[in-house]
Amino acid sequence: MRILRYMLGAAALLAATAGAQALEFKSVGAAPAILYDAPSQKGRKMFVAPRGMPVEIVLTYGEWTKVRDASGDLAWIESSQLQSKRMLVVKAANAKVRAIADDAGVAVFHCDKGVLLEFVEALPGGWLKVRHRDGQGGFVKAAEVWGE
Repeated sequence: MRILRYMLGAAALLAATAGAQALEFKSVGAAPAILYDAPSQKGRKMFVAPRGMPVEIVLTYGEWTKVRDASGDLAWIESSQLQSKRMLVVKAANAKVRAIADDAGVAVFHCDKGVLLEFVEALPGGWLKVRHRDGQGGFVKAAEVWGE
């Protein structure tokens, strides 16, 4: 009976910690990368990911990483094709990047859906500090982007 209670307790602890893990994101490196349906170059080529595309890390297996893209699709990529620099992709039709992290803040610029922004830092209240490739920076609502 004592062993059964121990096993149930351990299982409950494992389930609780599994749900509490933070998501890990990376981006495709300086060159476009091929995404495969298996962790091998012999796998079927599914997609060519553009440089900077953010991906969620699902699993690492040897020299390969299983990733999820913004549409939820899963694929394998060579781990060497990923960089730690975090990029975000705009998922809202007309995202406003503001001068301050507040809905009342002046819009510095607008982004169309699919635009890449560099992630700088997360702020309280669901705001993210971001930078566009042209150097402009500001704050965007986390709900309007994917990859953080």
